[in-house]
Amino acid sequence: MTQVTSTQHGWSDHLPPDRAWKPKAGISRAARTSEQDRAAGGRHRRVVVLDEGQQATGSIAFRVYHRTRRIRAYLRWSEQGRTRERYVGEVNCDTRAANLAQAWMMARNAGIVRDEILPAGSNASSVAVRAVMTANRSRDTKPERLLRSILYRQGFRYRVNARPLPDLRRTADLVFPKARVAVFVDGCYWHGCPDHYRPATKRSDFWRQKIQGNQARDADTDARLREQGWTVVRVWEHEVADVAAAKVIAAIDG
Repeated sequence: MTQVTSTQHGWSDHLPPDRAWKPKAGISRAARTSEQDRAAGGRHRRVVVLDEGQQATGSIAFRVYHRTRRIRAYLRWSEQGRTRERYVGEVNCDTRAANLAQAWMMARNAGIVRDEILPAGSNASSVAVRAVMTANRSRDTKPERLLRSILYRQGFRYRVNARPLPDLRRTADLVFPKARVAVFVDGCYWHGCPDHYRPATKRSDFWRQKIQGNQARDADTDARLREQGWTVVRVWEHEVADVAAAKVIAAIDG
């Protein structure tokens, strides 16, 4: 692979400031991953090609060398349980976010990383669209975590990602068994939010039927739970967490 050559730039009379290369103190693993994704332009743009058609997800790490007073970027990935790395080049921006973006661009231009390839049979129109769809169907989304945090601080206890009815294969995001309240935090795309859903421009019939099928399933889930004496609360992912929490509390107290 080609080694990257960067523009020469340094801090002539002092070391680079911490904000230019160090991660924030106490940053979680999930936050580090999000930081890398933003800088690269998405998780699907962090692919490192290995031997025999294998691939790994890379990340950028920085080192500061005292003698030269410069920041060097390295691409890291895991291969067969071992951490590998490759030198990318020197970066010269004043913030870590900008330096990460610069390093990813350098790695891409040198052919060290590439975009993920769509798997055979994928219905997505592009890798970027597939990445958004994958993120939209994941559990423990930020709106869910915010809602849970507010309710927990107010003394409410609940089950997470559980079936309200054991014999019904439908999972609610929050379940309050004693109050018989089931809470669903619906993603705007997958559940057809009237405010934010935008129909697909490619394979529009397929995706319209997909969303309509999800909505029909939601309605069926609500009806089945209510038949068994449950209260169903549905909130959109875009709703303010405090407002969503108030709806849940009203259902529990009601």
